Amino acid sequence: MWVYEHSIETSAAPEAIWRLWADVENWGDWNADIEKIEISGPFAAGARITMTPAGQDPVELSVAELTEGEAFVDEARFGELVLRTTHRLDGTLVTYRMEITGPGADDIGPQIGPGITADWPETMAALSRLAETRG
Repeated sequence: MWVYEHSIETSAAPEAIWRLWADVENWGDWNADIEKIEISGPFAAGARITMTPAGQDPVELSVAELTEGEAFVDEARFGELVLRTTHRLDGTLVTYRMEITGPGADDIGPQIGPGITADWPETMAALSRLAETRG
């Protein structure tokens, strides 16, 4: 398994962060790496998200877990490899955690994980700034 976690403190209200997360089709407002994004239905466990990173092929995600106002987990599956990202709110602490599991994850994770998570500090800072602005 490969794991990476990053947290930031924000002055934004947790509800403001949650509203931005729940507005999936506008994630590009705070995540510069998203070229296009769509969700099938409401933001809830079981929802399917098609996210196209800038200059790349679309990635299919599923919302594996969701606790309203607290956390959600999305998963991308590539064969038996699972990329699971937890997005959590604990008051003013915002945390993202990626776990890459499955056969070969110990070898593949260190190869692909850092590239996937490299923009998290900037993305999370942009999320925080937008939430602070919108309240």
